[in-house]
Amino acid sequence: MNQENIRNFCIIAHIDHGKSTLADRLLELTGTVDKRQMKEQLLDKMDLERERGITIKLAPVRMQYKEYQLNLIDTPGHVDFSYEVSRSLQACEGAILVVDASQGIQAQTLANVYLAMEADLEIIPVLNKIDLPASNVERVSKEVISLLGCKEEDILKISAKTGMGVDSVLEAVVDKVPAPKGDEDAPARALIFDSFFDEYRGVVTYVRVIDGEIKKRAKIEMSATEANGEALEVGSLNPLMSQSQSLKTGEIGYIVTNFHDTSEARVGDTVTLDRKNTASLPGYKEVRPFVYAGLFPSSNEFYPQLKDAMDKLKLSDSALDFTPENSPVLGHGFRTGFLGLLHLDIVRERIEREFDIDLIVTNPSTDYKVKMTDGTKLDITAASDMPPSSEIESISEPWINGEIVVPKDYVGAVIQLITGARGFQKNISYVDDQLALVAFEAPLANLLTDFYDKLKSQTSGYGSFNYELAEYREENLVRVDFYVAGDIVEALSLVCHKTEADGIGRSVVAKLKDIIPRQNFKVALQAAIGGKFIAREDLSAYRKDVTSGLYGGDVSRKKKVLAKQKRGKERLKRFGKVDLPAEAFTVLLQRD
Repeated sequence: MNQENIRNFCIIAHIDHGKSTLADRLLELTGTVDKRQMKEQLLDKMDLERERGITIKLAPVRMQYKEYQLNLIDTPGHVDFSYEVSRSLQACEGAILVVDASQGIQAQTLANVYLAMEADLEIIPVLNKIDLPASNVERVSKEVISLLGCKEEDILKISAKTGMGVDSVLEAVVDKVPAPKGDEDAPARALIFDSFFDEYRGVVTYVRVIDGEIKKRAKIEMSATEANGEALEVGSLNPLMSQSQSLKTGEIGYIVTNFHDTSEARVGDTVTLDRKNTASLPGYKEVRPFVYAGLFPSSNEFYPQLKDAMDKLKLSDSALDFTPENSPVLGHGFRTGFLGLLHLDIVRERIEREFDIDLIVTNPSTDYKVKMTDGTKLDITAASDMPPSSEIESISEPWINGEIVVPKDYVGAVIQLITGARGFQKNISYVDDQLALVAFEAPLANLLTDFYDKLKSQTSGYGSFNYELAEYREENLVRVDFYVAGDIVEALSLVCHKTEADGIGRSVVAKLKDIIPRQNFKVALQAAIGGKFIAREDLSAYRKDVTSGLYGGDVSRKKKVLAKQKRGKERLKRFGKVDLPAEAFTVLLQRD
C-alpha cells in the first residue's frame, strides 16, 4: 500500500461518550465485518468490557475505504487507563474527538485533548448522540469551539447508534488526517504500542512501522531489551488476525514473535532488523503504579494458583506490578501496584473469574518516601513496613494536579469537597457560560477511597474528574495501628496526616465493631499511634444463662456457677483468638 493512501487515527473521548459504538459503525460502513458477525462493542473482546460497557484495553483494526487503508485504534476513556490512550496516540497522525451532545466537555475529554495536542495530532471534533432528546448541539458546539479554536463547520454532528452522519467521519479522516511520513528505504523500525501473551504462539506485539519493512520470518532485534527473535507471522487486524507477507512503512499491524515473556518485547520498545546500526525510537515513559493493595487467597493452599494467575495477568497488563508479601493473619499473598481503584477492581474480578480464586483484598493505600535519621531513603508501599517514628526524619506523600469539570452552580460544593480532602483549589476557569473547570492540588491518599463517589453525589452526577501525579511533598504523617483483642493486625495499619488520625481511628474502630462477629468473651478493638491509644470500642461477649437450670435453694449456688463462668471467660480472653472476616480488611471502603 502506498504511504499516501494510509491513514492512522484513534478515537478519544470521556467515558461513555460513544467511542466503541462509533468504531462499530465505521467497521460496518467500510464492510470490514459482515452484518451477521456484527455485535455491539465488537472491539471490546473481554467479557468484563462488554458487561460494564467500558473499554479497558486499546484495540487496533484495519479498514479499507475506497482506495485508502484506514488503521483505527479504539481507546479507553477512564482516567485509570489513560496510559493506554497515550500509547495509541504515538502510533497515529490523527484523532477523532468524540463529545456527547447531551453532556458536553468532560474532564477526561480535556485530558485526552491535551495528550493529542502534545503528540501533534490532527484533531477531528465529532458531536455524538445528537438524536437524544436531551442533546444540546448549540451549547456543546460552543464548548468545542472554545476548546479547540475550530470553526462551527469543522464539527461533525452524528449519531453513532443510528449511523446518522457517520460517513462524514470517514471522509474527514481521509481529507484531514495526514499520511505517514516514513522512509521506505531506511533500516526497518517499528514501535510496539501493545503486547500480549498467547499460550500457543508466544508474545504477540501490536506495532506501528515507522521506517522500512518487516517481512514474515525476518530475524528481529529489540533496541531496549536487546532480545533477539523471529517474526513468525506478521499481518493486520481486520478485526481478527489476518496474516500477510510483510508490514510496510506507515502500517499498523501485529508481529507474532518467538519470545516467551512480554518483558522481552516491552511496550515502547523499537523492533529492528539490525540493532547496532538503527537508531531507537523515543519510547514511552515507564508506567508507575501509585495505588497499592495486598491480594491474598482466602485459603493458603491456593497461593500457588494465585502466583500463576498474577504471572499470566502481567503478560497482558504491563501496568501491573507485584511482589510477594507475608502477613501473620492472612498468610502468603502479593503486594500489588495499580493505576487506580478501577484498575484494582478489574484485576480482582479477572482473577476471581478467569482463575476461580477467592480473594481477600486489603485496604488500598499509596506509596511514601521515607527519609531516615541516618540519611537512608526508603520507598514504602505498605503501612506495616513503616519503621518506628523515632528512626524517621521525614515522610513524603504523593500529591496530584486535578481538574474537575462541573456546571457552575456546583462550584461551591466542589471547593468544599476539595478542602475536605486536604487539598486546595488553584483556579477556576469557564469553558462556557454554564461549565466551570476547577483546577486543584490534593494528596492522592485522600482521593483513593470515596472522593469520586462524593463528587458524583454532590454534583448530582454532573461532575467529572481527571488527575495526574505531580510530586512528593513532606507532610506530618503518622502510622495508625489497629489492635483486635490486644493483638496488632498489621494488614489494617494505615498512614495518614496527624490531624486526621483521631477521626480515622475512631471511624475504623466503629466499622470493625459492626463487621467482627461477637465472641464468647469481651473483645477490645483499639487504634493506636506508636504506643498511644487514640480510640477504643468493646465488642461485648455472648452471655449464656448458666443459672437457668437452678430452681430455688441457696443463692450461693447461683453465685458459684456464675463465678465459674466468669473464670472461664477470663481464661478465654487470655487464650481465645478472633477470626477476622474478609470484609474487615476493606473496612475503609465501607460506605457510611
